Amino acid sequence: MQIRTHRGRVAAATAVAAATVMAAGTAQAAPAPTAAPRFLSAGELPPHPSSPWYAGEVAGGLPEFPVFCLEDALPSRGARHRQFNTEFDTWAVQVTVRAASTGAARKLAAEANASVRNCAADYLEEHPGGFAEWRDYGGVAVEEGARVHGVHTSLPDAENSIHLFGVGRDGRTVTVVMWAQMGTFEHAQVDDFRKTARTAVAKLH
Repeated sequence: MQIRTHRGRVAAATAVAAATVMAAGTAQAAPAPTAAPRFLSAGELPPHPSSPWYAGEVAGGLPEFPVFCLEDALPSRGARHRQFNTEFDTWAVQVTVRAASTGAARKLAAEANASVRNCAADYLEEHPGGFAEWRDYGGVAVEEGARVHGVHTSLPDAENSIHLFGVGRDGRTVTVVMWAQMGTFEHAQVDDFRKTARTAVAKLH
């Protein structure tokens, strides 16, 4: 009896050890979770001549107020955002969306670019007495690519507004950066913003 009991204990111990090894092997084989996309910091936005930039916290979902020109283009699922502001009338927002697949991300980036491209025409339909113009500032060589746009809008007896947009993708993650202030295309910090757009995409993964 003692021998059989000893053997039973040995067998049980061996089974437990084998299970532990298998569990450890399974844990090691499991892929590590993908890190969340990183966001721009305040210092990576186009420098303001009279004020520092202030960055809000990264939050889940879309901003409370829809991003101009992209109101219907960005899904809330898989989205996170960060808002920025200065002490003057200059502000910015970055939205990042992790799509279900690379193909879905490619489609989302194309739709976001198209939404900005059509923004001026859509604005004039909604505001027949206003002014709106879109400009294509070309592509940015980073990861799967990015594109920079500008949109200038105004209404009678109202201030002019200039917006710059950067739309880029890395794998199945898409990011959009919008920078805005009062002014026209003459006030757009295009060269600085192109650097911001490149940094935004490069920091995703």
